[in-house]
Order: sequence, then C-alpha cells, then structure tokens
Amino acid sequence: MKKIIKTLSISLVALFLAGPVVSFADDDDGEKVDKATVEKIMAKLKEMKCEMDPKDIEKEDDGYELDDVFCEGGKQFDIELDKDLNETGRKDD
Repeated sequence: MKKIIKTLSISLVALFLAGPVVSFADDDDGEKVDKATVEKIMAKLKEMKCEMDPKDIEKEDDGYELDDVFCEGGKQFDIELDKDLNETGRKDD
C-alpha cells in the first residue's frame, strides 16, 4: 500500500511540475471555455490539491461544472463554480 501511495504521489508531483496540459474545454452544446478560464480553474484546483482533465470543464448559464475531479485522499467529486470561479456546490461522484 505504501508503494502505491508513493508511486501515486511521485506521479502527481511530476504532473504538476510538467505543468497542466491545457486544452479548450467545451460543453455538450459545443460552447468553448476560453483558455484563460481553463488555466484559472486548473490553478484553483491545484491549490485545493485536486486535479482533473480540462476537457471535463463544462460551461453553464450560471458558471461551470467540473466533472470527475480527483482530490487528495482519493476522493472524486463533481464541483460547481459560479461565473467568478467560486465553489457553489460539490457532490461525491
């Protein structure tokens, strides 16, 4: 178990040191989330000790939905952000 945690920790550190691979995310309607917003969301998640695939950021009328967010401790969530990127909701996934 310790080896798995160590390997996972090393992988996460390498991922963060390499920098996020930022692509434009889009929602089901094809509306793009701009690169600057994606970068801000990914930076916010890093501060929260969470990560996700930027392609899973969905733009909504009142903000953004982040699908399949993995946080420290191995928990997975769907997180909702308002237009100012403040967290407005979180549910276990």
